[in-house]
Amino acid sequence: MRYIAVNDGVDTLNKSAMDITPFRNILNEMYAADISVKIKSAYRARFQQGKFMATYAPYGYIKDPADHNHLLIDDKVAHVVREIFDLALAGNGIEKICKHLNKQHILRPAAYAVTQGATGYERHFEDNEKNRYFWNLTSVRNILRSPMYAGNLVGYRRMTVSMKSKKRLSKLPEEWEVIPNTHEGIVTQEEFDTVQQLITSRRLPENKGGFENIFAGVIKCADCGYALRAMSANRRKRPDIIDCVQYTCNNYGRYGNVMCTAHAIEARDLFNAVLADINRFADMAVNDERAVRAIEKRLTETDQSKAKAMEKEQKKLNKRLSELDRLFSSLYEDKVMERITERNFEMMSGKYQKEQLEIEARLKEVTETLNESYEKSQGIRDFLSLIRNYQGLKELDATIINALIDKIFVSEREKMADGTVQQNIKICYKFIGFVDELHITPTKRWTALPAKYCMVCGVEYVPGSAISKYCPECREKIRKTQGTETKRRSRERNKNVCIELSAKNDRLAKIWRGSGVVYTHQRMDFLMLLSNGVRIVIEIDGKQHYSEGDKSSPKLYSEMVIDTRELQLKGYEVYRFGGYEFMNITESKRMIGDFFEKLFKKIFYLERMVFSDKDCIQR
Repeated sequence: MRYIAVNDGVDTLNKSAMDITPFRNILNEMYAADISVKIKSAYRARFQQGKFMATYAPYGYIKDPADHNHLLIDDKVAHVVREIFDLALAGNGIEKICKHLNKQHILRPAAYAVTQGATGYERHFEDNEKNRYFWNLTSVRNILRSPMYAGNLVGYRRMTVSMKSKKRLSKLPEEWEVIPNTHEGIVTQEEFDTVQQLITSRRLPENKGGFENIFAGVIKCADCGYALRAMSANRRKRPDIIDCVQYTCNNYGRYGNVMCTAHAIEARDLFNAVLADINRFADMAVNDERAVRAIEKRLTETDQSKAKAMEKEQKKLNKRLSELDRLFSSLYEDKVMERITERNFEMMSGKYQKEQLEIEARLKEVTETLNESYEKSQGIRDFLSLIRNYQGLKELDATIINALIDKIFVSEREKMADGTVQQNIKICYKFIGFVDELHITPTKRWTALPAKYCMVCGVEYVPGSAISKYCPECREKIRKTQGTETKRRSRERNKNVCIELSAKNDRLAKIWRGSGVVYTHQRMDFLMLLSNGVRIVIEIDGKQHYSEGDKSSPKLYSEMVIDTRELQLKGYEVYRFGGYEFMNITESKRMIGDFFEKLFKKIFYLERMVFSDKDCIQR
């Protein structure tokens, strides 16, 4: 193959011109790499300035006609984005949001982009026009995960490996680069953060019984930190589904009491406790200013005293840094004027530099601690202003829980000295965290049922289940009567079976010859009637079962086999022994004992027998 490059004057047939070609290739590659670095630097500089540089605006936005690097809200579809976030805040999952959008027949983002003049998306709708209105999980998830909708510019979500490769590796959301407040957001930053928390935690909208778990992702075990799962107790029929559900520790449910205890709490108890606590804080925020100040003082008292000490330390550190700067300046002048030697200058400058680094590190810690204290004080004010809106709350839903509460910790039930049972609940509110511990008395499950009248005596009583018909006294009498009747019927049934078998045995065994009765082969030498309808026939076959005199008889053997088969078809278990097995008394006793022991083990009857192995052998 011959290669010719006219511009570079390269011809593979000219060996002298080929000597410089490898070096030219290296220089060209270095030039391309240098251009790549410069272009990336230019793009990053524009990104740091908050300029949007993509070809098309994201769904819900349009490019500003006056400045294409700035985004404006698209009023045509912004309400769709707002609705998606509202549904997520209400506790709906991504799949449920997709179904809701598909029912409304809304154009998906790619189809809407085509209507705005975007190219490259038509291939998704060429075969099926319905695809224009089909929202998939990825589209909804990308909208809910994108910080763009909170007014922030996001970039560098996928990075190229090198200029030679077109592969782009995806980065985790926490590794994305975000420039805040570059354009108007469709949702607030608080709403966006809440949605991220809800998406991260695994949630089930409702269980098989139809119970809506509004505390999903929020309620935790106080001891092991695992989530508490909602469990339906189907044996307890209640008019309200919430009275059929209790929460238990997921760690306990998986591994038993080796890892944790149940931490069971009735859903109704938890609902009432949280609702009452929210109303208490809401009433306090509106009507009791003194109590509000008391809570604020209690929550920030330690922080305020610590903050004052931190502020003093911060001033002291800043003052010392200024002194070190002056000392460095003076030290440098002394060196220039040759007032100190080079050795002394290096020694003193090293000492000052070490002290300066230590002060800067400590100053950074103090500043971060002070900022956290200020944020906590601001958080208390934000919480009080938020919870005022929920005064007089009657019902709870997932939106309210996610707006007010970060976590709910449930402890194990404790039996007090007076015999009562108590359970503690810790509610960590947003902005302020944990305030007070709630102490509740767990509700007994049967107390939720209304009183009934006994169908026998008419006495009013509290039922233990929804299907209860009789009071405790009448129930015991009825159980005894039913038990006696069941035993009588069982004895009568067994008696009839024995009579029927005896008659059948006589019909099969008797063969009349002349004036006498000859038993050619005995039927049912032993019959055992056991519980659960188990019937066992034991036969000992002598010479008369298979021979006439000293001559074997296939006819007699066939009759014996036919009779055995009929008994087995009737449901009997037939065990046959040969008469020769009983010639030796000692061996026969051992053989019979082993047989019965194995037989009883087989039918799970050994533990109910009242006689010992020795008695068994003797029998």
